[in-house]
Amino acid sequence: MNRKIYYIVYFLLLSILFTFLFSPSCFAWGEPELVNKLNSAFESIKEWLIKLATPAAAVAVGTGVFMKKFSFGDEEKIRTGKKLIKGSLFSYAFILAINLILSAIQSLVG
Repeated sequence: MNRKIYYIVYFLLLSILFTFLFSPSCFAWGEPELVNKLNSAFESIKEWLIKLATPAAAVAVGTGVFMKKFSFGDEEKIRTGKKLIKGSLFSYAFILAINLILSAIQSLVG
C-alpha cells in the first residue's frame, strides 16, 4: 500500500513538472534585446566587409598587373604578380560566395 502511494505521488510530481517545463507560457515570446543587437551588429559588419572587399580586390589585382607589366623579364616578379592576381580574385570570389551562402541559410531559417 505504501508503495502505491509513493508511485502515485511520484507520477503526479513528474506530470506537474513536465506540464510547466514544456508549456508555451514558460518560453520567452520574441527575441531578447541582446540577440537583436548582436544580429544587427553582425549584419553591419558583414555589409562593411563586402563593401571593403571590392576595392581591396581591385587594388590587389591592379598591383599584380603592374608587377607583371614592369617586371622587365624577372621571372620571380612575374610569378609573384600572377600569384597576387589569382589570390585576390580567389579571395574576392570566396567572400561573395560566403555572402550568398549566408543569405541562402538566412532565407531557409527564417
